[in-house]
Amino acid sequence: MTNKPLIGVIACNREVEGEPAQTVKARYVEGVAQFADAIPVILPSLGRPEDAPDIVARLDAILLTGSASNIEPHHYGATAGRTPHDAPRDETAMALVRAAIAANVPVFGICRGLQEINVALGGTLDDQRDREAGDLSHHAIDGVPLDEMFSHYHPVDIAPGSRLSQVTGARSVQVNSVHYQSIARLGVGLEAEARAPDGVIEAVSSTRGGGVFAVQWHPEWRPRERAHDLAFWRHVGQTARDHAARRAGNRPVRAGS
Repeated sequence: MTNKPLIGVIACNREVEGEPAQTVKARYVEGVAQFADAIPVILPSLGRPEDAPDIVARLDAILLTGSASNIEPHHYGATAGRTPHDAPRDETAMALVRAAIAANVPVFGICRGLQEINVALGGTLDDQRDREAGDLSHHAIDGVPLDEMFSHYHPVDIAPGSRLSQVTGARSVQVNSVHYQSIARLGVGLEAEARAPDGVIEAVSSTRGGGVFAVQWHPEWRPRERAHDLAFWRHVGQTARDHAARRAGNRPVRAGS
């Protein structure tokens, strides 16, 4: 019997029953628990970047989730950006990225999480709503039910020899597309792992620190329906187990061993 790795899952600042709350949608923590075979630890977004080194020192990986909020534009040198924003999450996420890389702790990102990683490493973002009409849509029309929103798909081409190609065993996949913001300029040390037909970067990686791996789509949404999303979660879990084993000075542990 082995101990499961601990994966920190970032929270968002939301209002619940009329007061501030730290929230994480269940599908993210269930992804960690069920499909990565790890223990999720919810990390509040308090906007205290000085705590980030102490946090990552206790964890085997960090997961930055998607969110309805957008990163405040001043973080990437822009003067205008669409609301809603979550300033404490911005500060917390970017501090966690930098601290995790410095401590050799793996970092994973989903949707907003990919964007946070990119901005933390000096990259910039743009907004799909500023594109010319007729360009590929990366989001369903506003106001549709969740099932319909997450049924909005497009293909992505995976870079040969990339980490994503090794994880999925595929050259292209169909992904759900639920985002307005996207990478404009890649952050320092990041590589594009996959692109949509219009050139939008859909996955990134880096070998810095414990390794960075992030996707623009939502693998936590009903992953049993898509082999490549199940593969994402298994990779998250195995990477965290390998990190836990290195911390313990042991050989890497396989799932279920």
